[in-house]
Amino acid sequence: MSESRTVMSTDFEEALKIGRPPNVVKLFPNSKALIVSGKFVDRAMLTKGKAIAMAANGRNNFVIRGALQAAQRANAAIIIEIARSEGGASAYCAVNYWNIARQVDAICNELGITVPVAIHADHYGIKKEQDVDAAKIEIPTLFEAGMTSIAIDASHLPDDQNLLANLRLNPFVPKWAGLETEVGEIKGKEGLSTVEEALFLIQGLNAHNIFPDWIALNNGTTHGIEASGQGIQVDLTAEIHQALAKHRISGAQHGTSGNNSDRLREIATKTRTTKANVATALQMISWGLEVNDFGNAILDKDGNFIKVKDQGATEEMWQEMTAYAESKGLKGGNYKKLNLPFENKLMGQPKAVRERMIKRVEEFIYNMLVNVFNAKDTASLAINAILEAGTYDPGPKASQIEDPDEWTSEKIAQRAATIVSDKGPEGDFDD
Repeated sequence: MSESRTVMSTDFEEALKIGRPPNVVKLFPNSKALIVSGKFVDRAMLTKGKAIAMAANGRNNFVIRGALQAAQRANAAIIIEIARSEGGASAYCAVNYWNIARQVDAICNELGITVPVAIHADHYGIKKEQDVDAAKIEIPTLFEAGMTSIAIDASHLPDDQNLLANLRLNPFVPKWAGLETEVGEIKGKEGLSTVEEALFLIQGLNAHNIFPDWIALNNGTTHGIEASGQGIQVDLTAEIHQALAKHRISGAQHGTSGNNSDRLREIATKTRTTKANVATALQMISWGLEVNDFGNAILDKDGNFIKVKDQGATEEMWQEMTAYAESKGLKGGNYKKLNLPFENKLMGQPKAVRERMIKRVEEFIYNMLVNVFNAKDTASLAINAILEAGTYDPGPKASQIEDPDEWTSEKIAQRAATIVSDKGPEGDFDD
């Protein structure tokens, strides 16, 4: 299947033997899917340099299949993820936190996928104090279900509460798992993250021997359809990453859909970003909607999506989907809520239709991996990292350099009170 350099079969077999974490081995004892910690995907991108792994939000089965096929063609390590809003307890997708690993494993075995794949629980949102106690129960269930990476997102809270929530939940995340943290809620050009906020969060975590693999920022993007043209603020991102350099943390880019390819290449070349989430674009592409070259859905003069004839879902299915959306008052980005009620109907279409949905996603992602994110042949680098580590856990990139005595709960509150920042408007900015 691969159009790129393939991994030596002996290396793959050895990586399969030692690189899968315990939860994955327990769930899938006879599997030939190389499901690994997100840490190895990050390391592969850093080794290549100026490379970004796509974190494809698997909102439907077609996206997952297309993403894995594209990664195999490009010989690229990849992350398949689902966010709490998409696939948590109140999901709007049929793919969820508890079945995504099973879908990925089954598809990898079916298609003979040999590239390393991380399964990421994205945006595990903590919006209020009560969420922390519930998370202590729920987070372990995600890893029991096959997750190999997680984003603890308490960015909705004040800076001190964000840090404290991360500290309280860290014991429930396996040490070997990929770990993402976030500062600044993703809400476009409002409430942009600052160096001071990012340093506060990462220094506080470091003082407590917590070393995230990625930090996500509000650097100008929005979730869903990018309408403003504002997009990613590359210079701001580079400034914050430089300030965090001694902590050896990589960047996670959210809100990628709708940002043009040149801007995404800049993020790859000018910042320490190694993970980029792509969600809305892939959903729209799978359905057969007209998009521009960077995945933003194109609207007609009446503000409606444009269905490309004989692409994606059948025309009859799309008519049913739009009629349902109209009956529920769904418009624009809220078409994402069609995923759950229509997954089974889409899966029940003829094979040729399902395959064209998958192929459309594959072609888009392959181009992104090879020509935008510079991720080609990173699968080999991830496998090399596994073989060098000799285990499923490469350990942290950083070490403790902050004084824990300066980061007690009392001093965290005092420090946070001195931070000057604009959090932007209140509202629901979930993906």
